[in-house]
Amino acid sequence: MSAPSHDDTPILSATPVRALLRRAPLCVPPQLPIRAAAQRMREHGVSSVLIAEEGALRGIVTDRDLRNRVLAAGLDPARPVIEIATTALQTVDIGDAAFDALLLMARHNIHHVPVTEGGRVVGLISSTDLQQRQSDSAVVLAHALHQQDTVEDLRRVTQRVGALQRQLVAAGASAHAIGRVVSALTDALTMRLLQLAERELGPPPVPYAWVAAGSQGRNEQTAQSDQDNCLVLDDAYDEARHGAYFAALARWVCDGLHACGYVYCPGEMMATTPQWRLPRARWQELFRSWIETPDPKALMLTCVFFDQRFVAGERGLLETLRAEVLARTPGQRIFLAHMVANALTHTPPLNWLGRIQTLRDGEHAGAIDLKHSGIVPIVDLARVYALAGGIAAVNTRERLLRGADSGEISPDRARDLVDALEFLSTLRVRHQARQLEAGHAANNHLRPAELSALERRHLKDAFAVVKDLQSVLEKRYLAGRF
Repeated sequence: MSAPSHDDTPILSATPVRALLRRAPLCVPPQLPIRAAAQRMREHGVSSVLIAEEGALRGIVTDRDLRNRVLAAGLDPARPVIEIATTALQTVDIGDAAFDALLLMARHNIHHVPVTEGGRVVGLISSTDLQQRQSDSAVVLAHALHQQDTVEDLRRVTQRVGALQRQLVAAGASAHAIGRVVSALTDALTMRLLQLAERELGPPPVPYAWVAAGSQGRNEQTAQSDQDNCLVLDDAYDEARHGAYFAALARWVCDGLHACGYVYCPGEMMATTPQWRLPRARWQELFRSWIETPDPKALMLTCVFFDQRFVAGERGLLETLRAEVLARTPGQRIFLAHMVANALTHTPPLNWLGRIQTLRDGEHAGAIDLKHSGIVPIVDLARVYALAGGIAAVNTRERLLRGADSGEISPDRARDLVDALEFLSTLRVRHQARQLEAGHAANNHLRPAELSALERRHLKDAFAVVKDLQSVLEKRYLAGRF
């Protein structure tokens, strides 16, 4: 695939997967000989075939598999085709946006994705299908990441993420979509670092889940972000026997992320910190203590871990942990009150007259901090709604919409917050794009003087919405409590 000159993500966001399907998928039974499967691919003029049995999808075989797993390996082509199939499949639903398929390919470095409807396979789309609809810069970058063998080479590839963000801004992509694209590329980088680490250190002695937290966990990263991550280890983990391996694995990946521009977390919320590299049962105990006997300072530091998302390894380790956490949080009013109190430490920069107040001193005097004064308060509100409602979503926009469904916030107020989040995040990515274009490091400090009068009014309205919803939660959880 050649690198594109622009990115039309808005087009893919509005295009359903069903619009990309051209023909019924070619399916063969698992026991069909490899040679016969290859002949059918040639007859139908396709580069891949799905393996299915009684309507259930079992795997996929591509031209590359025939080359690498049969010809190069000298495998007998009379063997059953299932023996060379990729069986750990990623799929998309026919009603999903084509953009979701692009992200899936970028995150996992794959070029073919089966399409399902009601659990039944109905088609197959490829990166070529997406390329014909739009330029697939994210897929190109993700593929390039998976081809690199050194951290220095990975660093050179990740330097192009800033350019991709500028392209997305210029194309009119939403801030929500940009966050998902950049996060998907960080996922792809993390996966490659883990592969290189395992190549150096050997296979892991027990299963693990590498988990993203913070903005990456929420799929809300921009080109300039620090890293928040942790390791959830299988309960067979023994510190004396396995500790050195996972300490080295964490150091390899976190150092690699730092070298590629995702700087170390100032609060050391990373897998390199021993207390964030634990067996699942210990994580369960930690979350139980945070929820049932909350400590304000501890929660202020650890709230980032309520935004966890699986990246690589054994998915079930995190999924079972999160299910247990979300079963505990609803109804825990003391815990939720502390979370609200923490959320109120970041407030919009409006004075008592309702006017925008800029920073008075320091390097950024005359500016506002879009992240900590605008976006973070919305992230904090959405986290409270999710934990109060036992909502599994981690992305802030999705948490707000699910919060409205569960009754934690009214539908009108949820839409107000979604609009405020998108407006503030758009100002942020546009501001960063201008800085990157000028050759400067991107930051979150915007001078209102750079905005039009209409934008300044919208900015004040967005801050007012956030401040109003903070007041509602304060009255709900904190009135008379502290």
